[in-house]
Amino acid sequence: MHKTTFGRKPKKKVYHRVHELDRVMELQKKPSLILQLKSIIQSQKTESLLLRDLEKEVGFVQKWNYMAVIEKYPSVFRVIGGQIDKSPPAVTLTEKAKKLASLEADARVQMEPILVRNLRKLLMLSVDCKVPYETIELISSELGLPNDFKNSVILKYPQFFKLNEVNNRSYLHLENWDSSLAVTAREERIARQGVSTPVRQSKSAKISKDGNFSGPFAFQLNYPAGFRPNMSYLEEVQRWQKMDFPSPYLNARRFEAADPKARKRAVAVLHELLSLTMEKRLTSAQLDAFHSEYRLPARLLLCLIKHQGIFYITNKGVMSTVILKEAYDGSNLIDKCPILEFRDKFLGLMGRKDCNS
Repeated sequence: MHKTTFGRKPKKKVYHRVHELDRVMELQKKPSLILQLKSIIQSQKTESLLLRDLEKEVGFVQKWNYMAVIEKYPSVFRVIGGQIDKSPPAVTLTEKAKKLASLEADARVQMEPILVRNLRKLLMLSVDCKVPYETIELISSELGLPNDFKNSVILKYPQFFKLNEVNNRSYLHLENWDSSLAVTAREERIARQGVSTPVRQSKSAKISKDGNFSGPFAFQLNYPAGFRPNMSYLEEVQRWQKMDFPSPYLNARRFEAADPKARKRAVAVLHELLSLTMEKRLTSAQLDAFHSEYRLPARLLLCLIKHQGIFYITNKGVMSTVILKEAYDGSNLIDKCPILEFRDKFLGLMGRKDCNS
């Protein structure tokens, strides 16, 4: 029999891993435990937590992870009581940790106008300028909202926000539209870099090998090291980069989903939503929660994979997470809000080696 390639199965497409971005999720595990334990201790009237009550706060399984953290970081946590004075052992913050923890209040004050602005933009992205309240709760920590954000943010600014019941479901509504906020993070970056409309290129002009293009409708691309696109792929990417598209702040009902420009606009919506979070990432479940209000693509996962130069999906951690690539330099977030800057200072007590292990 003659050998033929026609009956062979096509090669399976490989999703290229980016180890630095996978490491982002690994690096947050230990700091997350420390910050959670700090918050639990601060929530107690005595600013100390009896070790016997730790299980009630975090559960039986997680208790042992917290106990290990308490033992490993005496620069952050101090155990008081025990056999010497016969009082039950408890954990509290060290004096140095308490001093650093007191800086959080100032960081929260600095964060408030940022949170109000981002929450307004979040509502402006939706088709009816409203989002289910439970969806906001779902991503509240990713946005940087405090635990009591209903009272401390939403009800504090009635000129911007309103809570309404629609079909027995609570929604957060935008009270008024502000055109000055209808500018995307992508457009702000282009303005900072001074990118203008590119000069018309001749047919013989070279195609960018990394897919990046200096036009006003282009996205910043960062393909993984093992990704080797051929010329026809890069030509298609450049055509896509040049293609104009409607602003993600325009109502999605105005556009046909099958229109290539509308599909590019959907990418811009995802880009903007991730840009509004503190660490420029959300789990796939959190993104999917905005499906109806934002008219996201029906095949959202395929859309994210297709645009792997913009988004990265990592399965490290508890759930799969979508990361905005341009926001990171290796495993490090480039721009940090006041709350993240405070956390970095507090976590500095762990020691540099531990912060990166």
